[in-house]
Amino acid sequence: MRKSISDIGIVFGGMALVLVSIIALPSVSAHCPLCTMGAVAAAAGASALGVSNAIVGIFIGAFAVSMGWWIANRLKKQYIPYQKPILIISSYLLTIIPVMVLIQDYYAIFISWGGDYGSLFNRTYIFSKFLVGSIVGGAVLCITPWLSKQLTHYRKEKMVPYQGIILTFVVLIIMSGLFQLFLK
Repeated sequence: MRKSISDIGIVFGGMALVLVSIIALPSVSAHCPLCTMGAVAAAAGASALGVSNAIVGIFIGAFAVSMGWWIANRLKKQYIPYQKPILIISSYLLTIIPVMVLIQDYYAIFISWGGDYGSLFNRTYIFSKFLVGSIVGGAVLCITPWLSKQLTHYRKEKMVPYQGIILTFVVLIIMSGLFQLFLK
C-alpha cells in the first residue's frame, strides 16, 4: 500500500511540474505534452512487441533533445544566459522523468575486483535500462551535427541530401543494435 501511495505522489508531482512549466513558459516555447504522451504510447507499444526498454530510451532521449533544440531555435531572442542549453535540458527532463516512472526495467552488473562486498569494487550496480538508453540517445543527437560537419569537410564541402537526418538515424539504429545485443 505504501509503495502505491508513493507512486501516485511521484506521478502527481511530475504532472504538477509539467503543468507549472507549461503555464510559466510562453506558448511558443512550451513543451508539447501531447508529443510526450505520444512518445509514451510508442514506448509502451514497442515494449509490448518485445523491443528492449533501453532501445525505447534511445529514441525517446533523442526525441526529447530534438524537441528542446527545436524550441530553442524557434525563439528569436535570447532572454536568459545559456537559454539554448537550459531549454534542451528542460525538454529532456520534462520528457524522460514522466516516462521513467512508467518504464521500470533494470539491469544489474556485479563488479568483483576486490575488497569486501559492498565496497566500491565489490558490489552490484543497478541501472535503469530506459535511463541509460535515453542518455545515449540524447548524446547521439548532440554529437551527430558535429559528425555531419566532419563528413561534409571530408567530402570537400559537399553534402548528401538530408545528410544530418540520415546520419542521426543511422547512428541511432547502430546504437540500438548494440544495446539489443549486449543488454538482454
